Amino acid sequence: MKALKPVTFGLLCMSLLLLAAGCATYTTPGAGVSMGELSRADTDIAELLKVEPASPFPARLAVTRIQASGYYTRGGGCYGTGRYCVVTTRDIEPDTSYEKLAKLPQVAGLALVNRVLLPEKLTSMKDLRRGAATLKADILLVYSVDTAFNVENTDIGPLALISLGFLPNKKARVTSTASAAMFDVRTGFVYGVAEATSTEVQRATFWSSTDAVDNARKKAEAEAFAKLTDEVAKFWGDVLRTHVADRRVH
Repeated sequence: MKALKPVTFGLLCMSLLLLAAGCATYTTPGAGVSMGELSRADTDIAELLKVEPASPFPARLAVTRIQASGYYTRGGGCYGTGRYCVVTTRDIEPDTSYEKLAKLPQVAGLALVNRVLLPEKLTSMKDLRRGAATLKADILLVYSVDTAFNVENTDIGPLALISLGFLPNKKARVTSTASAAMFDVRTGFVYGVAEATSTEVQRATFWSSTDAVDNARKKAEAEAFAKLTDEVAKFWGDVLRTHVADRRVH
């Protein structure tokens, strides 16, 4: 067996390094959650039609983010098993967004629902409402973020692997849709829903590392959440015009 020449050995090492770099992968995050499906799981249609709001105004507001069970990102995990989980790490939500919600008219205070207040197995919206009730909250704002990856019109689904390093010079998109629903803690009445979408477009060759892809994900999700906060503020005005006005009439 002949020994490799120094030049040949050097080329072999370089090839192995390039191959290792090309084999790097990024796992896309899990899916979002349909709040409507979770709320309907609490009762049947006839009972839903009987539900009425019971929150006083000014109201204390509780906020939480949920994702599909098993959700994971490089920035942190998700608490709970069952039909959904609760995100415990805030990597796309700036404090200014929460401050904006806290300063809405007729909001007496704002609190975040955390894992300490929740059971390990999460099956319906009622589990979140119980946690919010522990905080003495009147209204619960639940939101979820669904992020899709696309390379040159090819969709890459949730919890899928993206090979990095040698992607073609094609267009890559990360599209995030943030959706929210507002519930009466006491009765489960749905005051309103909101949704906002943001897209980050880059060349796929920029996705040379997991950090690069994850930064694109976080940028799209942060923009979607910021837009969602504005949408929530708009429908909060509708809530006040409808429900506060109704109570004054009666």
